[in-house]
Amino acid sequence: MSISDRARPGLLALSAAILLLTPEPCAVAAAPPLAQAEIRWIDAAKLQVEGRGWNDTKDFFDRLPARAEGQVPEAVWNLSHDNAGMLVRFATDATVIQARWVLTRSNFTMPIMAATGASGLDLYARLPSGQWRWLAVGQPTAQSNQVALIKDLPCAKRDYLLYLPLYNGLRSLEIGIPDAATITEPSTWGPGKRKPILFYGTSILQGASASRPGMVHSAILGRRFGFPTINLGFSGAGKMEPTMAGLLAELDPSVYVLDCLPNLHAPEVTERVVPFVNRLRQAHPHTPIVLVEDRRYSDSFLVFRKRQANDENHAALRAAFAALKKARVRNLYYVPGDELLGNDGEGTVDSSHPNDLGFMRQADALARVLAPWLKPEPDKH
Repeated sequence: MSISDRARPGLLALSAAILLLTPEPCAVAAAPPLAQAEIRWIDAAKLQVEGRGWNDTKDFFDRLPARAEGQVPEAVWNLSHDNAGMLVRFATDATVIQARWVLTRSNFTMPIMAATGASGLDLYARLPSGQWRWLAVGQPTAQSNQVALIKDLPCAKRDYLLYLPLYNGLRSLEIGIPDAATITEPSTWGPGKRKPILFYGTSILQGASASRPGMVHSAILGRRFGFPTINLGFSGAGKMEPTMAGLLAELDPSVYVLDCLPNLHAPEVTERVVPFVNRLRQAHPHTPIVLVEDRRYSDSFLVFRKRQANDENHAALRAAFAALKKARVRNLYYVPGDELLGNDGEGTVDSSHPNDLGFMRQADALARVLAPWLKPEPDKH
């Protein structure tokens, strides 16, 4: 028996499984490419946009309210115009999905990050089983972009997630579908049904260096648990200032995840963590708060100064956690950082910022802590 003969039963079984998950295609002859006039464009801001903590923003896709200008550090305010963590949720029976978007900045890539992650779009589809599967990426080539994300889809209505850029902002975003297709509210979780998971942190949380927007750990966890998320990661500027504590306290999430140590030194950890947590606890007496240790630099096994920085930060956070527990702060949890990115050195691009493998490992570590609070009734679909 040849190798191909031995493999054939497994391939047939795989093909059968795929067919079970794939709706029947439309019983029509193959159509010619759609002309521009046959595409209907929908303003994404009029659909269900997730990841906006505040409605009183200067621009629709901003991550902080307009009144934060001049109150938060300038670096935080500038980065709040990046759309990290935001996504558009919709359902459509379209066989073709296009997108056109205009970025706020013409520089759409970074030295340690692909353009697809920094300034691109990322499309996921929901299988009949309920699993979210990656489907397409919108690769930017200029400040203004128009792409066919996917075509030749089987003719059936399904739910989609379209993630927005991690390290750029949007002036506008439109989704294009054939004129005869429908686009509606998705059948899965929506506004008001589930309180979001709120993440606050650094460049790692903002998404450096995910290859595409759906691969940052906050997005992975949102899909895994079926919960909305709010990503307040600010590159180099997640420093736990009192003004940020006040802003986070305005929101009412399912859980707070505080992951700022990569931007803090040990004395700042000692100074800022306890007041920050107390401000949140004052506003939300029962909401779980998770403190996350600094991830280990992947080269710290040989570079002493990096190992020392990690050690000092971890010790300071453990001391703050102990002080809060001694003060009887309830629903407070702790995530060690030593193996957030694994222990083989393969989880980063530069010893600090995760690659996709590192983000998946970080999501797995956080999932073990978050799981008890994120068990909603299943959606009807």
